[in-house]
Formats: sequence, C-alpha cells, structure tokens
Amino acid sequence: MIRDAFKMKLKPGCIDEYRKRHDEIWPELVKAHSDCGISDYTIFFDEETLTLFAFRRLTPDNTADRMGELDIVKRWWAFNRDLMEVHPDNSPVFTPLTEIFHMD
Repeated sequence: MIRDAFKMKLKPGCIDEYRKRHDEIWPELVKAHSDCGISDYTIFFDEETLTLFAFRRLTPDNTADRMGELDIVKRWWAFNRDLMEVHPDNSPVFTPLTEIFHMD
C-alpha cells in the first residue's frame, strides 16, 4: 500500500456543515474511491488555520489521479464548493504533502 497525504483549506464558519456532509457521504462516492484503489481515507481539521489534512492508502495500481473524471466526484465537488477553496472546475485546491517519517 502507498500512503498518501494532502491538505486543503476550509472557508471560515464551515466546519459544522463540512462535517455533516461527510457524515452523510454518498455511498456511490465511497464506492468510487474503493474502485479507484483508495482506502483508509481520513480527514483531520486544524481549527487555527482552517486546514484540512487528508490521509489515505492507495493500492499500487490505483487510479486516484483520474477520480476528477468521474461524474460522481464532479457532483461532490460542486456540492461542497461553498465550503472550501476550489478551482474554477470546483475541484478542491489541494497541496500534496511529502512523507518524512513513518512508524508501524
């Protein structure tokens, strides 16, 4: 498995709605992640900076980089564009993070 992490930015005052929408995540979206080789997906929140920190595991043959081509993902992005920083196509502005240390 490949460990992958990135960060995104939430808009002020949006954490409760962001949490609610993820508590009610669409089953089709969960399946799309699994189908693309993504598992163990966790998002953490830093209240001071409004930063969302995401961690996920990817299979060696994952297609995570093509998730943005899926209709269900495009709908999820549009649904959440009011809560976070996004690009013109509604995809979240994200910054990949480099792994420095890991301990099992």
